[in-house]
Order: sequence, then C-alpha cells, then structure tokens
Amino acid sequence: MRARPVLIVVLLLLAALPWVAPSFWITQMNYIGLYSLVVLGLVLLTGIGGLTSFGQSAFVGLGAYTTAWMTTAGGMSPWLGLIAALVLTCLVAYGLGAITLRLSGHYLPLCTLAWCLALYYVYGNLDFLGRYDGISGIPSLTMGGWSLGSTSAMYGLIWVLLLLSMWATHNLLDSRSGRAIRSLRSGTMAESFGVDLAHCKIVIFVYAALLGGLSGWLYAHMQRAISPSPFGLSYGIEYLFMAVVGGSGSVWGAVVGAAAILIVKDQLQDVLPGLVGTGMNVELLAFGVLMILVLQFARDGIWPVLSRLGRADEGLSPARLEMLRAPAADLPCRARPQAGEPVLQVDRVRKEFGGLVAVNDISFTLRAGEIMGLIGPNGAGKSTTFDLISGVQPLTSGAVQFMGQRIDGLGARRIAGLGLTRSFQHVQLMPDMTVLENVALGAHLRGDAGAWAAALRLDRAQEASLLREAARQLKRVGLDDVLDRPAGSLPLGRQRIVEIARALCSDPILLLLDEPAAGLRFQEKQALAEVLDQLRQEGMSLLLVEHDMDFVMGLTDHLLVMDFGTRLAEGPPAAIQSDPAVLEAYLGGLDETWGVPDRPAEEPA
Repeated sequence: MRARPVLIVVLLLLAALPWVAPSFWITQMNYIGLYSLVVLGLVLLTGIGGLTSFGQSAFVGLGAYTTAWMTTAGGMSPWLGLIAALVLTCLVAYGLGAITLRLSGHYLPLCTLAWCLALYYVYGNLDFLGRYDGISGIPSLTMGGWSLGSTSAMYGLIWVLLLLSMWATHNLLDSRSGRAIRSLRSGTMAESFGVDLAHCKIVIFVYAALLGGLSGWLYAHMQRAISPSPFGLSYGIEYLFMAVVGGSGSVWGAVVGAAAILIVKDQLQDVLPGLVGTGMNVELLAFGVLMILVLQFARDGIWPVLSRLGRADEGLSPARLEMLRAPAADLPCRARPQAGEPVLQVDRVRKEFGGLVAVNDISFTLRAGEIMGLIGPNGAGKSTTFDLISGVQPLTSGAVQFMGQRIDGLGARRIAGLGLTRSFQHVQLMPDMTVLENVALGAHLRGDAGAWAAALRLDRAQEASLLREAARQLKRVGLDDVLDRPAGSLPLGRQRIVEIARALCSDPILLLLDEPAAGLRFQEKQALAEVLDQLRQEGMSLLLVEHDMDFVMGLTDHLLVMDFGTRLAEGPPAAIQSDPAVLEAYLGGLDETWGVPDRPAEEPA
C-alpha cells in the first residue's frame, strides 16, 4: 500500500486519541512524544550518519534548565525561553562537535560519555540551578490566552512539534544534503564528489542537539519542575537503545522505538510483581531478555519489519515520478577545452609507503578528447597513481597539473570541484540508496541548497534538476529501467555502470575510471565502449585502468605501461602490443596473447 493513506489514518488516530483514551494513556503518549524527539535526532546522527553518541540527554537538560531558569529567576516568557534554549543548545553543540567530531572509532562515543557526565554534574552543582534539588515552580505554557497546562493540551503541542520535526527530517534526508549525510560512512568516495564530510557531521550533530533541546523545553513546562536525574548518562544510553530497537535508519523508527521501550517497561512493572512477587526485582532482567529477542530477530529494528510487511507495490514513488516529470531547469555545464589541449600533466610523481616505492617518478600528459589507458600487472601501482592524481592520497614528491592549475595537495573535494572525477577499483555505492540517488550524489557540487533549506522544502526546484540530470545519465548508460531499485540489489557489473553514471553526473572535464569493464559480460563491455567513445567525441578526456586488453586496445588512443611502480613503456596501442619489454615483463612470455596471467578471470555479473 502507498504511504500517504497510511499516514492519513495515523494522523486521524493521533487527533482522536485525546477524546477516546484514558488520561493515563495521554500522559504515556506525551512521554513517547518527548522521547521520540530525542531519538529522532539519534536516527539522523547515529543510524544514518554513523556517529555514535551517548550524550543526547545532556542537550535535553540544557533546553530544560535554560527555560526553567529564565522563567523562574528571570520571570520571562516560556516562548523566550524556547528561543534561548535553542540558541544556547546550538552554540554548545557546535562547540562540542567542532572538538569531538574530529575523533573516530571508539574515541567518539567515549568522548560523548565524558561531556554527558560533565554537563550532568554541572546541573547538579551550580547553586543558581538548585543543585540536585533542581528548579520548581516552572510556569505552564500559554498561547493567546489559552492555557496549555492540561495533559491533553500538552499532548497536542508535543505531537504537533514531533510531527513537524519528522516532516523536516524526512525532507532533509530526501535532498542533496540528505544524500551527502547518508554517504558519510563511505568517506573517500563522498569526498571525491565534493561532499564536505566535516560540515555534514557538524550539521547533523547540531540538528540532533536542537531536537534534544526542544524536548527538554517541553519537558520542563509539562513537569513544572526539573532536577538533574532525567539528564544523566543512563537516559543517554536509553535514547540510543530506543533508536536501535525502533530502526536506527528510519524516521518512523524513532517513534516506534520510543513507544516500544516505554510501553514494554511500563507493562512489565505492572505484570511481573503479580507473577513473582514484590520481593524480587526482575523487571530489568525480563526487559533485557525481550530486547535481546527483538534484536536477534529484527536486527535492523522493528520499523523496517513493519514497513516490509505493508509494502505491496514497487517502483517510483508518486513524489519521485512527479519530480522527474515536472519541468525543471537544466543544470549549468562546464566549458570544454579545445581538442588537443593539455588537460592533465603528471610530472615525476612519486609515492613512498615507508621503504616501499609504490609509484616511482611517473610522468605523462593527457590531452582533451583523448582516452588514455594505464595498464600493467597487479601491484604495478596503477590505482595508487589514480589516488595521487585525484587527491585521495598525498604525493611524496612530484607535481600534478589539471587545466594548467597545480592540484597536488588540494585534496579530493577541491579537485572534484575543478572537474576531475573518478570511479574506484572496488565498487563504492550506498547499497540501501536507490540507483537514482546514488547517481544524483555525483551532482552534489552542481547544487548549493543547504540543510535548512532542504528541511523546509525550499530546495524542490533545484532537487528536481539534480534528479532529472541523474535520470538522464542513467538513460545514457542504459540503466534507466532500474533507477529506483536499491543499488545493492544490482549485480556487480551493473553496479560498475552506476558508478560511471554517477561520475558523469558531476559534468567532468576529465574522467578517471578504475577497471570499468571488470565483471561485465561481452555485450555490456561493447555497450560501455560505445558510451566512452561518445564521451571522447564530445570532448571529454578519459584515463582508465583496465586489465581487459581487448577492451583497452580497441578503445584507447594512448597507453602507459607500469611495472613495479615504474614507467615501462608509453605509446599508441599498436606500438605497445609489439614492444619487447612489455611482452617480457607484462605478458610473462605468453605467445602474443593479451591477458593478465596473475589475475583470475572475472566472473560474469
């Protein structure tokens, strides 16, 4: 079934709940809403961005204590308290993020533990915050003379703000910025298409903190009194647990996880004492066993299981169809250099790993409208040379010039912005994203809409142009029939073609392709060769690493042969095929058969 009718039914049920449900369940729904706001931030930060944080409860406390102090000691309006809470939370989160997000591995979650504990003890040791007794007498909310102090009124406010936050988060993920956020785990690949990883991490860190601060503001005015205990480390761990149980990669998983944990805990506290007596506290044990069972049989969380059960049709969503069919402005394209003009000049490039020389003073020139091949046995240093040219790895010595500008030392992201794009030896796609979204990531630098514009849906015109460009490139390479399938569901050979379409989406002047024909069938290789030849005719320059010699010899204008990181021979394909040094070193004495003896044959896709 389609998502929109289900959403309408859910909204109607939420609207009707205060009129039909007992007050206990309204209170329970209030807490579910408050928890869901915090967990929603963790879905974005941890589930999608891959940044594990145990410290979200500290931001909840920051929002709560800011409005509590301002409205009690300062006598200010709670709505001014909301503004101040969000501003202070944003500043603190930005400062903490600028420091802690430089860390990786287990150091990042450990650091979030540290500042969560630090803020907890700050709340409990400052006199003007009431120490561990906290602050009481917090006023209830009013709006236009109407009091929001009742349970049902707070229910309406909490769930309206939660639904708006979910809408904004969904919009953010369904955008240029969202694709960049979802590619954070890929690292090098995302940077090679111009994604600023550090900026994306800060954005989602601050966004998650703001949702926590909003939850804290609501909590303070609902409870009318606060103390440090709800903002400690145990709650930070519980928020993270809710995200995992609900489905850490989905917006609705935040609500499902918060509801599941809170309802199950509450029911266990009611049921178990009647079964085992009050002398034993087994609620936590039973709760832990139930959660282990959930994670055992629904490792991606509860919501993905529910969504799969309810999905009866496949294909493009109505929103995607509408966006692709609607008129949209074409993206601007780069000017092409004149045929024969030098595009890439590599001068005595060298790369050393300790005492190992991987690339030994390689030099060559690639001109506009030319396809050049970089060939050699496995371990010859071809992919390392690609990494040096594209800024993935720094040079030990030498220089690289692109369009007359020296680019060694610029980094992959800045080089991508100049019009030099690459694919990778091992396929680097986001398997859970659709083919269309993976390809649209290649056009990241051709748009400029930010995260906040995306969250408010102010980027729709630009987003339509980006998606239409991605669809155009997929049609160009013959994959327009699978554009809405998950990229990970395609066979390896077609995934490589998706990578090429993604690279073309960046409108490159120079395209670096690392083994583009690996895993392709004969007919697919022929189709790929036709596409690459068409690109050459349009004035694009290509540099490719490839082991299929039939493919290389029939396509390239110029070849450079490497062996043990050193230039062995260079020239047109006909000359390379008859070069004695190449036949001896590269072919290992085979009888004029172009193949690679030390490389196993590629399996068909």
